[in-house]
Order: sequence, then C-alpha cells, then structure tokens
Amino acid sequence: MGKKAKWAIAIVAVAGVASLIAASSAKRGNKAVEVRMEAVQKRDLVASVTASGQVRPQTKVDIASDVSGKITRLAVKEGQMVREGDFLVQIDPTNYQAAVERSEAAIASARAQLAQSQANLDQAKKSYDRSAAIKKQNPALLSDEQLEQLHTQVEVNTALVEAARHAVDQAQAGLNDAKSSLDKTRLFAPMSGRVTRVVVEQGETAVPGTFNKDAATLLTISDMSVLETRVKVDETDVARIKIGDSSEVQIDAFPDTTFVGRVTKISNSSVKSATATADQAVDYEVTIQLLNPPAETRPDFSATAKVITDKRKDALSVPIIALTVREDEALSKGDTAVGLGKAKPAKEIGKKDVEGVFVVGSDNKVSFRPVKVGIAGEKHFEILSGLNEGDKIVAGTYQAIRELKDGALVRETKPDAKKPTSGTKS
Repeated sequence: MGKKAKWAIAIVAVAGVASLIAASSAKRGNKAVEVRMEAVQKRDLVASVTASGQVRPQTKVDIASDVSGKITRLAVKEGQMVREGDFLVQIDPTNYQAAVERSEAAIASARAQLAQSQANLDQAKKSYDRSAAIKKQNPALLSDEQLEQLHTQVEVNTALVEAARHAVDQAQAGLNDAKSSLDKTRLFAPMSGRVTRVVVEQGETAVPGTFNKDAATLLTISDMSVLETRVKVDETDVARIKIGDSSEVQIDAFPDTTFVGRVTKISNSSVKSATATADQAVDYEVTIQLLNPPAETRPDFSATAKVITDKRKDALSVPIIALTVREDEALSKGDTAVGLGKAKPAKEIGKKDVEGVFVVGSDNKVSFRPVKVGIAGEKHFEILSGLNEGDKIVAGTYQAIRELKDGALVRETKPDAKKPTSGTKS
C-alpha cells in the first residue's frame, strides 16, 4: 500500500470519529428534561396564616390576699362553680381583731381629750368675759396686762381643742384601717365562674402580693362562657391579619373537630422573651375568640389556629412550586451611553430578580415568562398578569425548574397512578 493511500485512510478514519462525536454531542444536547406539566387554570384560593397557642378564658381573676396570716378555712375546690359574692377563704383574724380593739380604745381616749380641752376653753372664755366686764365698769380694778393674759389663755385653749379634734380624726382613720384589714381576712368571689385553679391548702400562710403576684395567688376564677386562644404570629405574617378575620381552630384535646373563631385583638408590641437574641424571630400575639367551644374545654389546652386573611373566587393560579426566580439580564447590561456624559445608572450595581414560570411551547421547548402574583393559597399562587388560562407551564420537579434555561427541551413525566390528582381548591 502506498504512502498516499495510508494518508487517505487515516483522514477518513479521523473524519468518521469526528462525525460520531459530533452526532453523540448533538444527541446529548437535545436530550429532553423530564418535568411535570400543567395547564394554567382557575381555582378558589384561600390565603391563611397558621400559628399555635393555648386556650384561655377571656375573663379570669386571680384571687390574692392583701393581708398575711394562716388560712383557717378554704371553702371551695378546683372545678367548683361559684357566684359573685360567694365566700372563698378565711384568714386568721385574731391579730386584726386586736388591732381594731386598740384603735377603738385610741379613739375613745382622743374623744375624752377633746372633751377636756373643750371644757378648759369654755372656762377660759368665761374668765375673760368676766374680767372684760369688770375692766369696762372700773378700769382701775384690772390692769391691761391681766386682761391680755386672760385673752391669751382663750387662744391657747382654742388651739388645744383644735388639736384634740385632729387627734380624734387620726384615731378614727386608724380604726377604719384596722377594720379594713379585718374585713380583708374574708375573701369573696368578685365574679361568677369556675374555680380553675387552687394553689393553697387550709393551714398554709397567705402572703400579700405587693412584689410577687404569683406567690400571693391563692386561687383563680374563670368565666368559661367566653374562651379565646392567643397565638404567636411571626412578624412577616402579622401584617396580613386584621381584626374580624375568621379562623379555623383545632384543639389538641378534640383532634377530630374544627372550631370557628374570630380575631379580636392584635398586639402592638412584640412578645418579649427573657432569652431573646438579636437574630431571633419577632412574634406578635394575636387573640382569637372561639365562637363554638365545647363545654369540656379547659384553660391552657393547646390549640392551632388558621386565620383566613384573604379569599379569591375563580382566580387564575399556578402551583407554588412552578414559580421561580431568575436574574433580569436586561438590567445587568447597563447603559452603553455612559461615555456621552450620562451618569452610570444605579441598576448596574446589581441584577434584579424577577419572578416567573417556564411556559412550554408547541415544540416542547420552554421559555421563562415573568408574572405578577397575588395571594398565596396552601398549594397555589394567584396570577395577576403574565399568563392566560390554558397556558401549559412546567409544574415540577423543584430540581428540574431550578436548573431549566430558556430554550431547553422538555418532555412530560408519566403520571403516577398511585398519587391522587389535585382538586380545584387551594
């Protein structure tokens, strides 16, 4: 075989290998990505915020003592119903009864002192009046100095009478205070309700709660006719909640029943934690009144509330997983006319993220289309603009959507017969 023939065979072989490589590369480049496809359609959307908390009575009173002493009688038990004015607790009144008796004796002494001062004043006035009459009839019998001394005695005794009157008032105030303390040894129900907590036993010592309310609490009475649950809502969600929003509440003690509630209060300040850190999420307390609680409900039951913040009827929507974010390349190119005296636009500082979906064309190639979204349901986003009903979009998987690019070839994944099809509500 000649040298030219060998070169010709080598060239043909190289060309063949190159053609195979090119064909293989083209085949790999045109390989379709498996995705889930779905037509854009209208659905009923419900936007909600879910949070957990505990059931509490709207009105409750912690009964505490204003005086200290041993509890000699405890007239109620936990769970008992009471009416306003019912007797609850008796604290040993011995010391307070003695204080009343001392105050009564003190006021009697003050009144006697007042009577004595008044008698001295009357005597001083009579002496002055007689001397003044004698001085008027015969000035030589009584000097001016003697008459002035008698007048001074009247003024002094007048002041003593006034002081005695104030002493009587002071003793009366002491008696009133002693009687008030004695009355506080008997505690009565300030309202009707159920005794939901009793933290003391007969024979224990009650202490005033000036500095520690929890330590002073003897029992709690709750009005169980109006119940509410207080939930902690994250700062990113609380702005969506309004007074009067309806809510679905599930109480852990009744797992098969959903109760209806309504938002009655939204706190203006965040819930502070003793161990809060700088990067900890900020929560706000939202109060939801239960409209149909069962009679068996007790305070501190755990509950989960789903607050309905918005609703849409027949809203154009796409699955939440279908919405993705891409960089707006048009904004990243900048303005080529900077050299003509124009300031460099701020948009060149960074690229802007754009929300959108991948629309599947008739040739099974996808294109990224920006959209404007509205409310978010449990599984779908409301589409305000950018899509039309019936448009075919890529609805999954998350991994596939994240890696898709404009012009990519896709093919639909075969549906799993075991998985149920999605409904029309979200």
